Amino acid sequence: MKMNINMTRLLCLLLAIVSTMQFPAHAQQPWSQRMSATAMRIWPDSFLLAGDKAAKWRYDQGVILKGIEAVWNATGDRKWFSYIAKSMDHYIKEDGSIRGYRPDEYNIDHVNNGKLLLTLWRVTGKEKYRRAADALRRQLVTHPRTSEGGFWHKNIYPWQMWLDGLYMGQPFYAEYAELFHEDTVFNDVVRQFELMERHGLDPRSGLLYHGWDEKRAQRWADPATGRSPHVWGRSLGWFGMALVDVLDHIPADHPQRSRMTEMLKRFAAATAKVQDPATGTWYDIPDMPTRAGNYPEASASCMLAYTYAKGVRLGVLPATYAALAKKAWTGILKTFITEHPNGDVDLKGTVWVSGLGGNPYRDGSYAYYMSEPVIVNDPKGMGAFILCATELEILLGDRPGQGKRVLIDRYFNNERKKDPLGQEVRWHYTWNDRTNGGYAMLGEIFRRHGATIGNLDAAPTDAGLKGAAVYVIVDADTEKETPKPNFMDAASADAIERWVKAGGVLVMLGNDSGNAEFDRFNMLANRFGIGFIKDSRNRVQGDKFEQGIVTVPDGHEIFKKSRTLYIKEYSPLTVKAPARSVLDHEGYHVMAVAKVGKGTVYALGDPWIYNEYVDGRKLPSNFENYPAADSWVRWLLQKAGK
Repeated sequence: MKMNINMTRLLCLLLAIVSTMQFPAHAQQPWSQRMSATAMRIWPDSFLLAGDKAAKWRYDQGVILKGIEAVWNATGDRKWFSYIAKSMDHYIKEDGSIRGYRPDEYNIDHVNNGKLLLTLWRVTGKEKYRRAADALRRQLVTHPRTSEGGFWHKNIYPWQMWLDGLYMGQPFYAEYAELFHEDTVFNDVVRQFELMERHGLDPRSGLLYHGWDEKRAQRWADPATGRSPHVWGRSLGWFGMALVDVLDHIPADHPQRSRMTEMLKRFAAATAKVQDPATGTWYDIPDMPTRAGNYPEASASCMLAYTYAKGVRLGVLPATYAALAKKAWTGILKTFITEHPNGDVDLKGTVWVSGLGGNPYRDGSYAYYMSEPVIVNDPKGMGAFILCATELEILLGDRPGQGKRVLIDRYFNNERKKDPLGQEVRWHYTWNDRTNGGYAMLGEIFRRHGATIGNLDAAPTDAGLKGAAVYVIVDADTEKETPKPNFMDAASADAIERWVKAGGVLVMLGNDSGNAEFDRFNMLANRFGIGFIKDSRNRVQGDKFEQGIVTVPDGHEIFKKSRTLYIKEYSPLTVKAPARSVLDHEGYHVMAVAKVGKGTVYALGDPWIYNEYVDGRKLPSNFENYPAADSWVRWLLQKAGK
């Protein structure tokens, strides 16, 4: 008994000590941020690799930067975006020409970085980025093709398609088509994948060989099929990542989209069979794990785990692949990551390169693949790790939006403008708008928490709202903003009220006087005890950001902890039952909430969380709009369905 008492005292003492220990801040950071920090330390100014006399336009830099873009989307921290811009600005001249890029080489690898150029153009509007992206798009117009229309991997590799090339070219090709209305390009994108599957497939295993030579001219090519001798892990990873990334851009109603989703399912099923059951990773030659010299390979493992996790998030792959992705992630951290006392992390176990043909000649044999060096902190592996980490950090969260759909109104807010091609497009508070006034960052937050996002382009009806968990109406149009605005009416208000009472979460975001319609918008708001006042509070002069401060008290029901928010030029609210104010400032009601039937209504007299004030590029670092928006989204999704 005395021994038990002493042991209890000892355990209590140890717990007390542990509870007061201060663990290093870096150990609490997400893995995606820690590896991104390592990349920024290794390549602070430009992408200079061992043996280089000058930094070159390389695809592997784009892999890292797409990972860092995902980190920026997950944090709203300007340092990540600034690093992307700085990295690309090393190559992009003011006239849009790209330092070190030669289009006449017809190297599909050179197209990969175009994805970052599109991001930079969409966010900043700087024409040099669009002109540079246009140059890469022009390469694809004249890029040599096989007789069936498949892009050659490089001009120096004639008549050959490699799995690697699908990642290098197709996500950029699809996003460019989405942005610049090249609808027929989606058919060409799908064709590239279908050709690679048709000619590269091993019918027995369902796996894809590394490369295919249409002319059977290469020594590595099978005389009958043209396929290379082996399945290579990283090439499978490139193909899988390309599949899920292209799905971000092919419209949901496109007739070819289902071909891509079915291909992803086949690909995932085949690669799952060669996932190592002991470590959860994939070997360099995945279908020969026991052969002498073979080894678990980091980049392939990260890429395939990313493919599974994102495929699940997109709703294409079933939840069984979430378990496989988690198993892979555990194995990746255990097998490939080295931590240092100063917080740095290294990624070991990435094969430097593996190709086919060339000089010296690479014959695609097993001995050849095993001869390539395996290195630490290879940029391809690091980029794949960052991408994988961002997806797994989503997958491992509690995801309160799982199975819930968030609709944004595009009927009462229906502003249009001309895009660079002169075509009329929607803008202002839309999911796909990455400029200052868009909601692209907000959409990313909703998706990070497991929700899907969509639009309601027509007047709200019972049918239109069916299946939606959250419905956002923001900044109803005036005649100044839209020639023929759609105003709130009784029928629309009735449908919305019925939907809320049944359990929906309505978000009403107004604007200050002179920038929004009030009278008809209040027809809806008044039903819930809320009114938007024709006023403009927290007016900000120039860059005097302190004039826009609204402070959240600690323990707030939505934001949980004390936050310094930036909410400028908002319309205050009137509040009566069933509504109640949940945030006041200088005697004015800023935010209100109403419980109505089974549903909830949230109101704020400002669009608030558009890109300009959550992406970190403008506001001083003391403002906490991004973490506040994250808490707000979580609260909305938790209320939905209650």
